[in-house]
Amino acid sequence: MSETIEIIADGRPLRVERGVTVASALLNANALAFRRSTTGQPRTPVCGMGICYECRVTIDGAAHQRACMIVVESGMRVETRAANDD
Repeated sequence: MSETIEIIADGRPLRVERGVTVASALLNANALAFRRSTTGQPRTPVCGMGICYECRVTIDGAAHQRACMIVVESGMRVETRAANDD
């Protein structure tokens, strides 16, 4: 059985599997958008390997972090720029 940890995503606690990326954790929690384009379109990960930059979120206060490249840590705070628009 996999160990789970808790992160805070857009103000709500999420139990996630240790070792997954932030992008995987958010997608598994049914996040419909990670950010908005300059024209207001919802954006989610496309490549999953850090090239497209569509998965950018704020992690522990640091903006523009690629969620697909960062592994979750217990207590991590993640903010999407689409939190109120899902």
